Amino acid sequence: MKVLKGYVRNHNRPEGCIAECYLAEEAVEFCTEYLSGTHAIGIPKSNNYDNKFGRPITGGRSTNIDHKLWLQAHHYVLENTTIVQPYIEEHMNWLKSQYPRQSKRQIWLQEEHMRCFTYWLKGKVEEAIHNGQDIPNTLRWLAHGPTHQVVKYPGYIINGCRYHTKERDMTCVTQNSGVSILAGTMQIASSKDKNPVFGELCFYGVINEIWDLDYNMFRIPIFKCDWVDNKNGIKVDELGFTLVDFSKIGHKSDPFILASQAKQVFYVEDQLDPKWSIVLSIPPKDFNNMEGLDDFTDNCMEHHPFISSMPEVESFDVMDESEAIYMREDCEGIWIENN
Repeated sequence: MKVLKGYVRNHNRPEGCIAECYLAEEAVEFCTEYLSGTHAIGIPKSNNYDNKFGRPITGGRSTNIDHKLWLQAHHYVLENTTIVQPYIEEHMNWLKSQYPRQSKRQIWLQEEHMRCFTYWLKGKVEEAIHNGQDIPNTLRWLAHGPTHQVVKYPGYIINGCRYHTKERDMTCVTQNSGVSILAGTMQIASSKDKNPVFGELCFYGVINEIWDLDYNMFRIPIFKCDWVDNKNGIKVDELGFTLVDFSKIGHKSDPFILASQAKQVFYVEDQLDPKWSIVLSIPPKDFNNMEGLDDFTDNCMEHHPFISSMPEVESFDVMDESEAIYMREDCEGIWIENN
């Protein structure tokens, strides 16, 4: 009551003062949840506060992973780390010089690069250290690779969003396992296509597992996801909504993304066709700028593009705009007897 009494500015209208001040306080409190870099006074921190680097929501369990999955996860981390980019270009040029007959086959070069880059980088860094070159510690441990023992978590909070695995979502009334990512990829028309096109595509999926890769001096959280096939598992309806079919899973050779790259989305079952789900996206609450992570990845909170404009449709109103309409169509009509 003391707080409410403090809202009174006009003693002739105490109820109105309390109502107006209460609405203003609620509006400000709501807006601060969507403003980055703000420090609200008197408002507790959100449950999704991630302390800049992300954090698991519960304890995890340690397990050994298969070498093939280990290689896929490690390769993805290297491909998406800024400090490794010059070595990626050097390795591609090395492949072209070693295999001149294959230098114009982009598909072969990409597959060979994925197969042997991690081993090539490790040897390259070890040779540079042996020759006395100054190599950053981050690059040394990245080239060395993570341990085969990872910690798996059922949930993780990062970039102001709470993420769950699909298994954990099955026991909750909320949905937090949907993710999307806008990534550059090599687009191939068919298996005989010799001129692939590089471009950006938006991928949609659900989180299967959350891993914490241990590089000895630092840890990197990643998501292992089931991705919907972009060829026959995604469509856009006549109203501009993106729909996905989770029975069409693809990209099984590249299931990982960095946790910092994930954009949270939600899937709503289409009432007309249950096998399709509508993709919905909202801005994150309480996003805190991820300063100091430029060595690992460039974090961006821009959301993937949705069609923002409605498609053109023929107007059902045949009357002229200048004519007044005196008939209501939003309620049940009343029968009037004609005398």
